[in-house]
Amino acid sequence: MDIGAKLKELRIVKGLTQEELADRAELSKGFISQLERDLTSPSISTLDDLLQCLGVTLAEFFADDIEEQVVFSYEDYFEKEDGELKNKIEWIVPSAQKNAMEPIRLTLEAGGSTYPDTPHEGEEFGYVLAGEIAIHIGKKKYRARKGESFYYSSEKKHYISSAKGAEIIWVSTPPSF
Repeated sequence: MDIGAKLKELRIVKGLTQEELADRAELSKGFISQLERDLTSPSISTLDDLLQCLGVTLAEFFADDIEEQVVFSYEDYFEKEDGELKNKIEWIVPSAQKNAMEPIRLTLEAGGSTYPDTPHEGEEFGYVLAGEIAIHIGKKKYRARKGESFYYSSEKKHYISSAKGAEIIWVSTPPSF
């Protein structure tokens, strides 16, 4: 079996760049490139981490027919913490890059925010589970509290912040997290 080619094929099917996969797996882009060209081999642990980011188990990876996962539990979530921005992102449907939407759970510490996102085609929706957030769209700012939802076009520069901390479900189309 050509592990590198199969990893590359899965990455492309999921709509991820080498850099995006490397970021999610906490590896370097160069290492992903070497893996895909079979210049190096991953440890079982690293391969398992990569496959988790791609929404595939080791058994599925080595099987001939990969069955699509429909239901996801907490153990399936992929998590990334950003100490600088004081946030944590959990991909609650880990393989959603291949879909039209990509839902995540975003937790913002007090004073936390997301990176300002450059304008792009698409739409974003969210639901505030706890706390209060500010949604920055262009030069305007909107507030949303627990139990409220938001929806906007991604055509202008945008980001979310929270002065006191918050937790939200956030869905974007096309996937951009």
